[in-house]
Amino acid sequence: MEYDVNKRIIKLNRKINQLDRFALDFTKIVAKHTDYIIISGYISILLGRARATEDIDMFIKKLPIDKFFELFKELKENEFWCLNAEEPDEIYNYLMESLPVRFARINQAIPNFELKWSENRIDSEIFSDFIIAILPEGELRISSLERHIAFKRYYLKSKKDIEDAIHVEELFNDKLDKEKINKLKKLIEEL
Repeated sequence: MEYDVNKRIIKLNRKINQLDRFALDFTKIVAKHTDYIIISGYISILLGRARATEDIDMFIKKLPIDKFFELFKELKENEFWCLNAEEPDEIYNYLMESLPVRFARINQAIPNFELKWSENRIDSEIFSDFIIAILPEGELRISSLERHIAFKRYYLKSKKDIEDAIHVEELFNDKLDKEKINKLKKLIEEL
């Protein structure tokens, strides 16, 4: 694994697994319609942490309803379904009410993607604070390592989340911007 801090790129030279394939297939469609950033636990898993997950969390930029319908149509054509509702207007309403929605492959419930709009300043800043993870079969946009650590440690705070943060800290300790983590910690404390 190589991390170029200046280019904000992590190259993962490993065989992809089923969860990676799911992530690549889904994000390839989403990226045609809007910006996205993968957040939370899958980042630690992608970077080598050995643990299971049922979902991959993702922020997407808010879309007008007609653009969301186009995204929904393409997801459906590619055999993804929404676990929350069947009709695109109903799904859109969930998002507009700040409720996440989940998509999985047809006839499956897990793994699934949990999509949500970025709702506040700290969430929206993620779209300019991300890393490209390059796998042998595609790319994924993930939150910056510092943002990942800060949210895991100071916002979510569960045992699993702390362990996710520690994993990334140990992997990239000499390449992390500790000042940035502290600034994010202060912003999180203000929420």
